[in-house]
Amino acid sequence: MKFIPTLKVAVIPVLTVLSLLSASNKVLADYLNNQGSGGDYRYELWSSDDNSNYYLKVWLYEASPNSDPYDTTRRFPSTREALIYFDCNYAKKNLPECPR
Repeated sequence: MKFIPTLKVAVIPVLTVLSLLSASNKVLADYLNNQGSGGDYRYELWSSDDNSNYYLKVWLYEASPNSDPYDTTRRFPSTREALIYFDCNYAKKNLPECPR
């Protein structure tokens, strides 16, 4: 009969700690790096927590800040590539990097 209380005291805290450790390794957060606008659009530039990739959330310029994004772009390997994509496709800038 003493086995069950001992089990509760010994095993449950160990399992709790192990589950917290494994969960913390799986949780990834994205971070807002920059905001801007161009043409009829505005953007937020986001990065993964390890800065290995970046993406844009794009809204119509006059859309509410609380509204869902007009578009969320694919992932880019650098902030430079993400911002060039925005400039070429949304701000309609004529940059040498823009595809013709």
